[in-house]
Amino acid sequence: MEYVSTPPAADLGATIRTWRDRLPPSALALPSGRARRAAGLRREELAELAGVSVDYLVRLEQGRATTPSAPVVASLARALHLTVAERDHLYRLAHLVPPTDDMISDHIPPGVHRVLSRLGDTAVAVFAADWELVWWNRGWAALLGDPAATAPRLRNFARSKFPVGAEAARLAHWPVNESDPDMVDRAVVADLRRATGRFPKDRRLAGLIADLSAGNARFAELWASGTVGAHREDLKTIEHPSVGTVTVNCDVLGDGDTELKIVVMTAAPGSEDETKLRLAVIAGAATAAPADVPIS
Repeated sequence: MEYVSTPPAADLGATIRTWRDRLPPSALALPSGRARRAAGLRREELAELAGVSVDYLVRLEQGRATTPSAPVVASLARALHLTVAERDHLYRLAHLVPPTDDMISDHIPPGVHRVLSRLGDTAVAVFAADWELVWWNRGWAALLGDPAATAPRLRNFARSKFPVGAEAARLAHWPVNESDPDMVDRAVVADLRRATGRFPKDRRLAGLIADLSAGNARFAELWASGTVGAHREDLKTIEHPSVGTVTVNCDVLGDGDTELKIVVMTAAPGSEDETKLRLAVIAGAATAAPADVPIS
């Protein structure tokens, strides 16, 4: 059973402050030097991680803003590493209906966060059941380019694979070639069909399927085949602007009931590609997004 720890005055602002104070900077790979006055996260740090302005976070904590949107609440829940019970409580305090079991969740459980934080500079990202990008780390941004430059609704691997119209969905800023593009196409479509069985009432998933079916002939053809499956692995070649061509293994791990997809990019140990991968991370360290980036 999960329990929710809240302050005596359990309004939205007080609860956010309590959860911000309890999360040590070390949990997010942030510096925790002696000069820090806050035991937990500073407001500026939480605002950056949640993708909101510091002014808006101040208004939330002071009770001057009481009705944040569902995406903002989801981002705060991810940034604060809330349990499912705590996430649902935060939704209710914001006068929102929490996500249900038959709806896709973008929430990353604290245990998964801990695992991700131990992967260092390995290129890692987390996708929801509909292939919506919900988290990435510095290694991912350094290898493929910072996804923050792409509009949130377009940070979707299926939209990137099956573009519709002139509005391009970009998850990489430079060319990425797959060893078997046809296999990946089929696997992604089969995985989306599986998701429709697991989350039949999810509007975002239904909207994605409708958009791609109407706007991309290749997707419509594969969707009509009715195949059900999952996308688990691939070999990709990345044309990196700083280090040249890098070939990596792309493995997709699942977390269980939420159907989150943890995508990990690695190179063969001791290979030239491994050296290039490390150099790409070093080259991108100055400009890549900070670790533990939740997406609003």
